[in-house]
Amino acid sequence: MVEVNRDFVCSASGVLKIARMILSIMAAISFAARRSHEAFLALAIMEFVITGLFFVLYLLSLQKKLKCLFWPLADAFNSLVAALFLLIVGLCATVIKTILGTLVGGVFCLVLCVLCVIDAALILKKVSFNASK
Repeated sequence: MVEVNRDFVCSASGVLKIARMILSIMAAISFAARRSHEAFLALAIMEFVITGLFFVLYLLSLQKKLKCLFWPLADAFNSLVAALFLLIVGLCATVIKTILGTLVGGVFCLVLCVLCVIDAALILKKVSFNASK
């Protein structure tokens, strides 16, 4: 039986994941509306999908049942890698100042980069590699 963790939605990590999904959709819409480079759009969509999967994983408490990975560490690694890619795409997109949609999408990517770093910091703050106390 799958239990729904309603407390996760109101937690800091849950709110950050929801904000990341909303901003990534807004970035994707901005990039798609002005037909920006396909890599910009692909990164925004990938950010939404991967963040959504982690959100569902924690919302349904599947990390307790799927013990094949250490999920918090995988989530933190994903957030840090996403932050790196979002920083690169955000900077590249904001350099193109002539296309307003690309500029707006780049700003969304830079804000997403900050949210990813904050999310990774919160996750790594909670992670305990040594379970015995």
